Amino acid sequence: MQKGGSNDSVSLKSTEHTEQATFQRGAYFKEKSKERSKIEGKNSEFKHRHGYDVATSTGLVGMEMQGAMVIFTVNLKRILKLMK
Repeated sequence: MQKGGSNDSVSLKSTEHTEQATFQRGAYFKEKSKERSKIEGKNSEFKHRHGYDVATSTGLVGMEMQGAMVIFTVNLKRILKLMK
């Protein structure tokens, strides 16, 4: 309970919130969190270096094409780097 001024506040957590907090303290979550951090770095590269943050064309087909081109570009860069 926090006291501040004339109001007293009490933090109430829902059942879902409590269950999620318990889940996040578990080994499974921690292992998957490590994997996610590796993936997020690659997602960041897609978005910030290759323009995947904004769709360049309309429609699902256009977005799929943009995604394929970004992935192709990143993979090509990786291949060229490995060849050096």
